[in-house]
Amino acid sequence: MSVVSPVDNRAFASLHKPLAITMWDFSWLERRWPGAGYEDWDEALDGLAERGYNAVRIDCYPHFVAADANRAWNVLPPWDQQDWGSPAPITIRVMPALLEFLQKCRERKIQVGLSSWFQNDETGQRLKIASPSALADIWAKTLGLIREAGLLDSVCYVDLCNEWPLPVWAPFFPTPKGTPEEDWRSEESLTWMQESIRLLRASYGEIPFTFSLTSFLDATDVQGVDASFLDFYEVHRWMSQNTNFYERVGYHFERFDDSGYKNVVAHAEGLYRSDPEYWWSEFTPKLDAVAQWSRDTHRLLGTTEGWSIVDYKDWPGLDWGWVRELNERAVEYVIEQGRWAMICTSNFCGPQFHGMWRDVAWHQRLTQKIRSARIEPI
Repeated sequence: MSVVSPVDNRAFASLHKPLAITMWDFSWLERRWPGAGYEDWDEALDGLAERGYNAVRIDCYPHFVAADANRAWNVLPPWDQQDWGSPAPITIRVMPALLEFLQKCRERKIQVGLSSWFQNDETGQRLKIASPSALADIWAKTLGLIREAGLLDSVCYVDLCNEWPLPVWAPFFPTPKGTPEEDWRSEESLTWMQESIRLLRASYGEIPFTFSLTSFLDATDVQGVDASFLDFYEVHRWMSQNTNFYERVGYHFERFDDSGYKNVVAHAEGLYRSDPEYWWSEFTPKLDAVAQWSRDTHRLLGTTEGWSIVDYKDWPGLDWGWVRELNERAVEYVIEQGRWAMICTSNFCGPQFHGMWRDVAWHQRLTQKIRSARIEPI
């Protein structure tokens, strides 16, 4: 494995305490109908600040911005079962909304991580990203508009693609024959990642760049893999995904039918509460593995999505209590590792998830712990 000198890593060099971050994905712009949670950004961001968060990760739709930032784009939903984004086709304009949102974050001292889930639209715009240089170009154009507006200092990092290279988010990437479609370690994948970041650094060297990852993160998975071109590792870890929990529940990421959620209602909480220590003991080695990878390669970590279950929502028969319980335990565990520069409390920390959002004291307790934690020297 390539071991990188600490001086080569510029990401979060001045950061002494972790950021308490949340994921607002594409919801910040798509969920603006009455009651959807983001129709009033001032109210939503004031609520985020009240809960103690000082960073937020959003989709800035770089493929739409680069094509026509002010155009009305008709977005096609990736699902109708989840409460991230719109469950139906919806028309959005990225500009000037993105700049307005960044300004409101700046006013509240909330830093912004930029990412993209590369939402689909009627024109198939995302499929035009045909090379690493094309990926770099759409990001360069987006960052250029932010720089022109004087708001680049609000951006704390850029994640070039959410959970690279899952086909649901990166359908433009040609998966090498014989390689699992979620495997980021292939030569072709690493070339895309490294080359696109190299091109962006030429003009935006002050910004930390990464690709968020959710697969192949164990010690044996990363052995011999040189990911030193990433300024930090943005890893997504859940108990439900890193054990056989979902298999036993009968949940298979159904996106357009409710059979999976029926099984979650019937089995998830009961299975967890039947033996919490078993599930915890199965999950912690996955956290230990990325922490050790971080130490071995002199890279800090960020997790903007985690920790108990991947998919959940306000739904008949679903209770948030066990989710908060396991998430709190995981947050406290990674704090003690000292390797995380950004820590989420869940991937449900948004106003549309009422059962999670309304427990203000729970958020405040965890964000205070996060923001008071230490970060080991890189």
